[in-house]
Amino acid sequence: MDYGEAIDYLLSLTDMERGYQASPNPTMSLASVRSLLSRLNDPHLGRQTVHVTGSKGKGSTSAMVANILQHSGEVTALFTSPHLHSFTERIAIDGDAISPEEFAAGIAAIHAAVEAERESVHGNVSTFGVLTALFFWLVRAQAKRVTWQVVEVGLGGTFDATNVFDAPDVVVITPISLEHTAILGDTTVAIATDKAGIIKAGSTCVLAAQRDPAVVDVVRARCAEVGAELIDVGAAYEIDVTEKHIFGQAFTVTRAAGTLELRSPMLGRHQAQNAATAVAVADALRARGHAISDRAIAAGIARTRVRGRLEVMGQHPLIVADGAHNPESAEALAKALREYFDWKRCFFVMGTTRDKDARGMGFKLAKLATMIILCGFDNPRAADPFATIQEVGFLGPPAVAENSVAEGIDTAMAYANEDDIICVTGSLYVVAEAREYLLGESAAPQA
Repeated sequence: MDYGEAIDYLLSLTDMERGYQASPNPTMSLASVRSLLSRLNDPHLGRQTVHVTGSKGKGSTSAMVANILQHSGEVTALFTSPHLHSFTERIAIDGDAISPEEFAAGIAAIHAAVEAERESVHGNVSTFGVLTALFFWLVRAQAKRVTWQVVEVGLGGTFDATNVFDAPDVVVITPISLEHTAILGDTTVAIATDKAGIIKAGSTCVLAAQRDPAVVDVVRARCAEVGAELIDVGAAYEIDVTEKHIFGQAFTVTRAAGTLELRSPMLGRHQAQNAATAVAVADALRARGHAISDRAIAAGIARTRVRGRLEVMGQHPLIVADGAHNPESAEALAKALREYFDWKRCFFVMGTTRDKDARGMGFKLAKLATMIILCGFDNPRAADPFATIQEVGFLGPPAVAENSVAEGIDTAMAYANEDDIICVTGSLYVVAEAREYLLGESAAPQA
């Protein structure tokens, strides 16, 4: 089996990322995931675990935590989703994505177990569930023993395919906002309740600063119920941004153990907040007896760069891409555009999937916009840009629609001057197509 064949096989399964599901039922039950892992001799066991959920900042926080562990001398594996260009990006060992050959060999190795599970009484097998099993199988197969795994939840928490740990060392909950409401619930309390399902007895839960105090109450109650320690980052950690420019920022994080002076190539106050959460994870691990120095924390954060998060992709005019996929993320994006960049006029190129709140995002971005250009992109869940105009066209700035991300960028370039800014935003699929068009950075072979 080569890489292309491996991808074809994965995409022949139920794929929620490329399909659309409004049902609260998971595409692959936890019973089926656990059964598949059992067929593979439980490859998720045998190493220490940080399990990460939330609505915003999961990927950035996970990457920061993995880098801190790596700079502490640990051999670290990282599982994230979705990817920008290639499925191989989702599985990284000590900071390097696995190769297409490793990916294909892993799918070939677990194929028989997956097929046996498909024929079992447990029901559906999903693309994400198989990717989760593949991650654990590849991590166990490493020649050098992996000591830590940082695992990002795919969707929600309680019923997610990654929720297979009896007692992860640390559970991280990043900021929670309304998302996937047809599945997770239509209030932040309902969503927090679902995500808090990954908190287990004996774990330490690191809760990022939250906008809704009710979220903190939900998580605190879950910790008390199962016997987990809670670290409330919003109450115990303070952030002060001291320097900002288009290619990075400096900030301090103050907590009981002292003040850290940190630098990051990632922009926006929300990334400084993600860094504070990662610091809290390091502090929690240190309290559990692990040797993590302040130097390792600073190095890990300084060397974390996640593509597609306020990523500068051109100048004159300035072109920035950010995968802001809900109204709160759009609000953080708007604030960062004002605080971190100098520009005269702002042009948004935006594409969303059908299940996202395009109108809510538009409300957050419209005050900055000279024009909003809605665009289509290559995903079955992509919203029709000509229909999305009805959601944002009344907000003030003129709105136009284009069939593709490339056409949207070309339209923005036709209007923008050298001292303006073009921001590509919405789905990470849109950001990926912008990177391919502007930077030529598509993976080969590509899914």
